[in-house]
Amino acid sequence: MDETSGIEILLSDGVILLAAALACVIPFRRLGLGAVLGYLVAGAAVGPFGFGLVGGGAGKMAIAEIGIVLLLFLVGLELHPSRLWRLKRDIFGLGVAQVVLCGLALSAVILLTGFTWGAALALGLPLALSSTAQVLPMLKSSGRINSPFGERAFSILLLQDLAIVPLITIIASLSRDPAAASGPPGWMAVLQTLGAIAGLVLAGRFVLRPLLRLVGRFGERELFVAVGLFTVLAAAALMHALHLSTALGAFIAGVMLADSPYRHEIESDVEPFRTILLGLFFVAVGMVLDIGVILAHPLFILSMALVLVAVKAGIIALVCRLFGVSWPQSLGLGMLLSQGGEFGFVLFSQASAGLLIAPEAATMFSAIVTLSMVTTPFLMIFARRLEFARTADVAALAGPDDAPPSRAIVVGYGRFGQTVAQLLQGTGCGVTLIDMKPAQIEISRKFDTKVYYGDGTRLDLLRRADADQANVIAFCMDDPSFDAATVQPILEAFPQAAVFVRAFDRRQLIALEGAEVFGVTREVFESAILMGLDVLATLGVAEEDIRDTETRYRANDKARLDRQIAEGSLMAAKGMNFGARSTSVRPVPATVDEPVGDNA
Repeated sequence: MDETSGIEILLSDGVILLAAALACVIPFRRLGLGAVLGYLVAGAAVGPFGFGLVGGGAGKMAIAEIGIVLLLFLVGLELHPSRLWRLKRDIFGLGVAQVVLCGLALSAVILLTGFTWGAALALGLPLALSSTAQVLPMLKSSGRINSPFGERAFSILLLQDLAIVPLITIIASLSRDPAAASGPPGWMAVLQTLGAIAGLVLAGRFVLRPLLRLVGRFGERELFVAVGLFTVLAAAALMHALHLSTALGAFIAGVMLADSPYRHEIESDVEPFRTILLGLFFVAVGMVLDIGVILAHPLFILSMALVLVAVKAGIIALVCRLFGVSWPQSLGLGMLLSQGGEFGFVLFSQASAGLLIAPEAATMFSAIVTLSMVTTPFLMIFARRLEFARTADVAALAGPDDAPPSRAIVVGYGRFGQTVAQLLQGTGCGVTLIDMKPAQIEISRKFDTKVYYGDGTRLDLLRRADADQANVIAFCMDDPSFDAATVQPILEAFPQAAVFVRAFDRRQLIALEGAEVFGVTREVFESAILMGLDVLATLGVAEEDIRDTETRYRANDKARLDRQIAEGSLMAAKGMNFGARSTSVRPVPATVDEPVGDNA
């Protein structure tokens, strides 16, 4: 009976939590406020302090903290040890300065509110930590995790995670609980941390990698899932047994596998678990948000949340500026890392258990941390509107005004534009490269490639790049909205230049119809054909049949595209696909006098 009742509670709680998450996250994402805020609101609504539909928020948070562990593991997978060493200045310089200065400043503010100096340190130092679980997904979703801006943010967050050990030691040394005095000294915790890290590194080298090679021979995906989860949970369990940061253990495990050939398989297998559990973590945070405490002390909690955000944003921005970071990036980092972190909940509980603060104070400051998390999506919207938090100082990037006249202009220097530019430069042709992504420009600079900043679809910028003297303008950016209406003014302004356009798919090909460009190339069309031909050859199809199939496919694809353009619908020629159920339309045979290329 008890077991059945437990299953029923689990199912009902799961349905309610997922329904609340969907009901809140979808509109919050549509409004651009981020999923985290939606999860927090969902948890507060269904939790014991809201409508009371679901209980046990603290227990669910303990389970959901595995989501943070998985997040740090996935971050570690992206950091090769050599890259980690390259970030040492930001980690141990910028990160240490941020934690120390923010922690002391916030402790001083709390001391002024009437707390003792011991309680002020126990509350102020944890507030110096930011929310890894909130910030890293924001960086990953925006594609900036590997940019200079993202690397600095990650370096600070990593040092904050490393700081968990000394913060636990400080709070334990301040404890008024007689039982805590009999615990191990702080230096023992440091030795345990170093020993655990060394043990994880050795286990990864001599146990985990041979195990992955063995699993790789079987090629079973569920085995990769099992190995990935085992690695994360084993590393976290080791750290937990030593009363250390479980997230740090998972991060070390990820770094161990960063240069493994099976990294991508493990990453794709673990990612779904991370997404679900991290969402559950923020739902649980919302559930433990005591609305009654907030209503009892609304002015104090709201004012302290604002002070927390303002103090951290200001100090982080100043520290970053002192380390040579541009003002836009410094302000962006300050806003991004201004909230309190999830590890604050753990440290507040430890301070309460050590009799440094009352349980009510722990609840109030947990609410302060939660409210500070709510501000982050709004601050980042504000930062983006002011063009803060860019991956580089745009004002310092050179525009094409000083570029020498070239025969070719390549707009968009991503993976597609790089190949086009390399082929042109391989023949000695002068090329002016333009891109509007500062991160791409910074990366290209490391390879001694000069890329000019700007929107290459604007006529005034193209004139500054001497497009009136160019023979070719190649638009290689990934922009499905680039259509005939956009390119027509460029054709009229620079009639001497042959204009080429990279198209994302057939839809963009149709959208470009009517523009008299020299050529339009679908970005994956030729590579997909090459792979298909290789597959046919591997299957033993005769070479003559392969050539005939390729010719018929190209002719058939062009005929389909012509009909789709004429009727303005992708469904216009669905029966012409090879293998389509409809047999009323046969594949069009290629003729000698009809071109079968992929130009619009």
